[in-house]
Amino acid sequence: MGGLFRFRHLSTRLSVLYTALFAVSLIVVALVGQVMILAHARESVRAELTTSGTVYDRIWTLRAKSLANSGDVVARDFGFRTAVASGDRSTIASAVANLRERADVPNAFVVDQAGDVIGDGPADLRGVVAGLPASLSTDRSDAVISTKGGAYRVVASPILAPVQIGSVIFAVPLDAGEMTALEHLSAIPLKATILRRDAQGHWTSGDSRVPPNLTLDAMIAQAGGETSPTTIDLPSGPAFALVKRLAGRNDKPEAVLLLSYPQAEALASYRSLQIGIALAGLLGLILMLIGSGRLASSIARPIAALDAAAKALEEGSRAEVLVEGCDEIGRLAQSFNLMSAGIAEREHHITHLAFHDSLTGLPNRTYFRQQLEADMTRANKMGEKVTVLCLDLDGFKSVNDTLGHPVGDELLRRVGEILSKLAVDGLVSRLGGDEFAVILAGRDDPDRPRVLAQLVLDHLRQPMRVDGHQVATGVSIGIAISPGDGEDPDTLLKNADLALYRAKQDGRGVFRFFEPALDAAARKRRQLELDLREALQTGQFRLNFQPIFDLKSDRISGFEALLRWQHPERGNMPPAEFIPVAEETGMIIAIGEWVMHEACRQAVKWPDHVRVAVNVSPLQFRASGFANVIFQALSRSGLVHSRLEIEITESVFLEGESAVVSLLHQLRAMGVRIALDDFGTGYSSLSYLRSFPFDKIKIDKSFVDRVANDTSSAAIVRAIVDLATALHMETTAEGVEDDDQLARLRGQGCSSIQGYLFSRPIEGDMVAAMIASPMSAAA
Repeated sequence: MGGLFRFRHLSTRLSVLYTALFAVSLIVVALVGQVMILAHARESVRAELTTSGTVYDRIWTLRAKSLANSGDVVARDFGFRTAVASGDRSTIASAVANLRERADVPNAFVVDQAGDVIGDGPADLRGVVAGLPASLSTDRSDAVISTKGGAYRVVASPILAPVQIGSVIFAVPLDAGEMTALEHLSAIPLKATILRRDAQGHWTSGDSRVPPNLTLDAMIAQAGGETSPTTIDLPSGPAFALVKRLAGRNDKPEAVLLLSYPQAEALASYRSLQIGIALAGLLGLILMLIGSGRLASSIARPIAALDAAAKALEEGSRAEVLVEGCDEIGRLAQSFNLMSAGIAEREHHITHLAFHDSLTGLPNRTYFRQQLEADMTRANKMGEKVTVLCLDLDGFKSVNDTLGHPVGDELLRRVGEILSKLAVDGLVSRLGGDEFAVILAGRDDPDRPRVLAQLVLDHLRQPMRVDGHQVATGVSIGIAISPGDGEDPDTLLKNADLALYRAKQDGRGVFRFFEPALDAAARKRRQLELDLREALQTGQFRLNFQPIFDLKSDRISGFEALLRWQHPERGNMPPAEFIPVAEETGMIIAIGEWVMHEACRQAVKWPDHVRVAVNVSPLQFRASGFANVIFQALSRSGLVHSRLEIEITESVFLEGESAVVSLLHQLRAMGVRIALDDFGTGYSSLSYLRSFPFDKIKIDKSFVDRVANDTSSAAIVRAIVDLATALHMETTAEGVEDDDQLARLRGQGCSSIQGYLFSRPIEGDMVAAMIASPMSAAA
């Protein structure tokens, strides 16, 4: 372009000295203008190709993040992880179908650790998806794969419990519809095509517009990453093209994206301009200096401005040119300005999606993390404090399960609005699911975090009317303040999460500040989880047995199996310390299955009249396949079914009475006895007795402790015994420790007793000796 201006000044000087040669200079100027127009057209198209390729990458990256977030939400769901861990295919399939509909993708699957694929989809796609998690590198969660039926962009989210037990996988077909959607994002009518290798190893596609082409093979082979735009020959004529390699499994491309734009269309808008330049040259032969000056002002300057603006746009700056007149140059300037505005608008939209939650419009986790880092950097320099409040809705899962996800989504939007109004002096973000966070920075009021937390609790404690439903909600809040609770963003956020966990442990609907003891407790709990897994794998568990003495026959009628853990470093671990952790992590299912098999294996050696009682956790009882676990334990051990007694508590009825009663009847049909443990400590004991005829009621120790010296406790025990007798059920009193308690229980007609008065729990190899001992009838 600088050569154009130099030539214009040279021609002006020559026109003064050599009028006869001025006409020739005008022709040269016209030719130079034609060449510059052609070059500019090529550069404009190449710039648009490069920009479109970048936009495609960003959109696909954002969509992959959105799908990964959707997969992470369901993968973190406790019920879903339990279904995957227990192999409940019907529950998994239902969850996958729901997830596919919510995420608006045609294919969604769950792949477990054995490579089994759950979810509907083409057979060739399922075959590839089965091995996808193992073929992705650790730092990648998406890839483009090729099957017989076509190319797919897949996104994988791990299912952790807490180790990976499977993956949630989305597969979006890169078909004609997807390519059409990508084409509409460009300011010019680009053509987008997916290329895959054919049987001969050539890159080809099903699009007739792009037949097999050795030039494409060479372009893709030479590209280490994204190629530079080049020119290829298509059936429709020469075209500008850009090839983008799409990362596949093991970082090897299985498909590439081809963006093309015909040269004829690229130069079409310049035809009238070229004609105008030619006419200007002819007129210059007649008008001489007047024509030369007009040519320089109407062509060279606008083209130079367009060139400079195009370079600025290529470098990522917002650029516009001054529109002068309504000729071809003016229309070109208008088109350029529209293109520049469109690119800026699309980039703004992409940036907004990258840093904001699509449901609530609040800043997302990425924005939150960047803002927290910036606030802490500034606070450290200024000696200020930064406060993070982590908030989690109480009972949100039940809202989704009972009222549906649309109501749950609207509830999240309403909560986001309330938080934004209450925390006008902070940054409110939605981190994902029903988890929100607030940053308070640069404030001198040390009581502001406490005041804000209490305001949030008060507002969200009130029921809300959402889509015609009265929704009772609440929130738990954890608070961490820098620098005392963390000198970097990750530590501060982690400690706020620990405080949130403590708030939930303390009954929900409260706020808690971080304390160093919480971090130590979290590390201790994490170590306990790891030790539990190792204990299960290395056989550190064992069973002790506490005898149950039949007061009517004066002999041992059974033993209750009690789990014991001999830790290699910490010694004998109390069940009250590790059983809650096993239940929270879901490991109680595997541990309970081991207890069931081991109890049956040992009990088969006892006399025929001696039964074995096994406590069952509510989580284990509700797990799919529980009846099969009992059947397998009985079959493998050879124990008579009627000698196994399952002890359950009233908490198994909390998530639906009908399903529990149905399973109890299924166990009863197998011949297994059912006992209701800790009877009288709940609120609905009598209704459960009406729903299912238990074989035995176990009277809780809290009543037995005072039965000998407290008339009210004695009356309650007598009432329970009379009720059980009327319903043809046995009774066992737990925790009998002295002769007065025994005498009162025997006098009230209790069937059997269990407690330290008769025996503490004993090792399994001592059971046979106790049964044979005369002391077994001494009580």
